[in-house]
Amino acid sequence: MRFFNRVTLQTPESVELEFTLAGIGNRALALLLDYIALGLSILLFWIAWGIFTVGIVDAFPNQPKILLYLFAIALLINFFIYVGYFVFFEVIWQGQTPGKRWAKIRVIRDDGRRIGIQQATLRALLRPVDDILFLGAFLIVLNPREKRLGDLVAGTIVVQEEFQAVAANFPISESAKQLAQKLPEIANLSQLLPDDFATIREYLRRRNAMSPTAKSELSSQLTRQVRTIIDSPPLPSGVTADVFLEAVYLAYQQRSAVGNG
Repeated sequence: MRFFNRVTLQTPESVELEFTLAGIGNRALALLLDYIALGLSILLFWIAWGIFTVGIVDAFPNQPKILLYLFAIALLINFFIYVGYFVFFEVIWQGQTPGKRWAKIRVIRDDGRRIGIQQATLRALLRPVDDILFLGAFLIVLNPREKRLGDLVAGTIVVQEEFQAVAANFPISESAKQLAQKLPEIANLSQLLPDDFATIREYLRRRNAMSPTAKSELSSQLTRQVRTIIDSPPLPSGVTADVFLEAVYLAYQQRSAVGNG
């Protein structure tokens, strides 16, 4: 059995990120918790639908096929609840369902980015196939990246949610330290995921080895992306892209350290 299997992904910015794969045990726990929550939701739906059906049948006693139609509609709604549960939470919670959040694991794309509705939908639609005869479990064990069928088709992997608060081994400007104190008040740092943080960190570590042109282009691209993610206002006058990224690095690290303390 493999423990703490790690995988290295390359982002579109050519930054390498390393993650620990979730493992079949954590994924099974998350799925069990999700199925309990989903099962309760579906049970409540069928109870409500049964009460609704009795009322409709009593109101239209001379329509023998109405019960069959109502049952077919209920099956369709049941399917949408099943698929919608996983799609809804994985999209709004950035790759996590209630079960995954409890197990501290998360779904990301193969390039380290957060998943979107397309990836979440493909994973949800193929989940019943993965559950048949435990096909998904076999694929997770046999695949080097622990992918079930839904992951293979959607281009996703499931990793552990982790954060390492380590001292920066690169210089941080005084301007960045001052801006980092203000960022929690003017931006939503909670939207920044660990892989976003890791991308910023890797850029700051390697920027001095880049050519001036590559450094300028990458820092500008990362700044635009990060500002969009955290809903940051325009950069103050005199604040460069590097200063902004340094400030985000510090602010996120401080926020995570407090949250884990």
